[in-house]
Formats: sequence, structure tokens, C-alpha cells
Amino acid sequence: MTRVSQEFSRFASSYNQNNTVQAEVAKKLVSMLPKKAYPSILDLGCGRGEIYQNLIDQKIDYAHLTAVDISKEMLWLHPKEDRVTLLNEDFNSQQMADKLSRKSYDLLLSSSALQWSQDLDTTLSMFAPISSNFYSAIFTAGTFRSLHKCAGITSPIYNETVLKEKIDKYYDVEYETVRYTLHFENIYDMLRYIKESGTSGGERRLSYRETKHLIRSYPYDYLEFEVLFVHPKSENIL
Repeated sequence: MTRVSQEFSRFASSYNQNNTVQAEVAKKLVSMLPKKAYPSILDLGCGRGEIYQNLIDQKIDYAHLTAVDISKEMLWLHPKEDRVTLLNEDFNSQQMADKLSRKSYDLLLSSSALQWSQDLDTTLSMFAPISSNFYSAIFTAGTFRSLHKCAGITSPIYNETVLKEKIDKYYDVEYETVRYTLHFENIYDMLRYIKESGTSGGERRLSYRETKHLIRSYPYDYLEFEVLFVHPKSENIL
């Protein structure tokens, strides 16, 4: 069942990094894990290692973690240790799936990444045979809802209904929708956050003139984020 579980506000200027919401999302996702140890974990779209850090912080042990990201720069920032294998690959690619197809993982995690899958059906179909224990946090089209409306553009990512339809084909799961609100001191800090945080997916959606109009007309001091949390049904958790 989908529900809004929390809403909080933070001033972006009080943070040194630009992944404020993504960090909160990874923390919540890892906190949903029912066990304190897993033999093998696959992290899709691992970034700089938010999942890894939360596994450490929340004292969830593992024998081996495979972390996948398309960005070499992000993988350079990911912590290194003997139990961790870092793969510079596109998780959308068949090549990536073929590399992992001979393996199975006790746990599949993905935080703030699958919304950028070019074809989520294909991505899920490739990874469902690798692990049936699927935990994910996916930003939905509700992210930047007011900003998109004011700018007259549509979201480049999937809406909640489409996400559920696709995931239900491959996994027996439950859902929780969480909305976050991040406040800014001014519109310029807000636009800088969008550019530098990666939440826009690297797409330039507005012209210079359109951006100027948005700066003048956007009436709020915040951005909205909507995240769909996915986890196995309780009866499926051993």
C-alpha cells in the first residue's frame, strides 16, 4: 500500500554536498533491510557509495558487495576494500547483465538510480533472475512537480503508476511513497542544486530565456521530491 510517511525541510545552504535528499533516501532504504548480515549484495547505480556507507553505519554485514555505476568519477569516490568489487558499467546494458548472469545475489539494492533506466522493463527483466530479494528507492515524476508546472515542462522520469506496473511484472513487493521538501535561500541556489546534484539526469530542459522567466515567476522557496520505496512483501522475507 502506498502512503506518505514523512515530509521534512532542510536548507540546502547548510550542507557542503549536493546530494542531501539522495543521502536521506539511501539511509532509509538500508534501514528497511530485515537482516544484519548478507552473503552477497549487488548495488546498481552505486554512485559515490551511499549504500556502502549506510551498510557500515547501520552495522549490516556482508561477505561481498558488487557495486555498479556508469560514472568512473563516482567510482573513484566510492570506498575501496577487499570485500567490494567496483564495476564501471551501464546497468541498462545487456553486456552488464551477461557479466552477472552466472551469479546470484542474496540482495539487490538500488538507490536513486533506476528512474534513469532507458527501458525499465528490460532492466528489471535482466536482473530479476539474479536476485529475487529486491529493495529500491526510485525518484518519481512527482519530483520537482511545482517547478515543472511553473516552467511548463513534463518530467523526464517515470510516474508512480508506471513504475508499479513495471515492477509488479517481475517482483512480489510492497511500496511506500515518501515526499521530501528541500528549502533554499534563493532561486539561484535552487537551480545550482538541480544542476550539481544529478537530480535532473543531466538534461538541459530550458533555454536561457525560459530559465530567466522561471527565476522571475517561481513562487516557492523549495523543491519537492517524491520517492517510491520498494521492498519484498513481509511474508516473502525469510
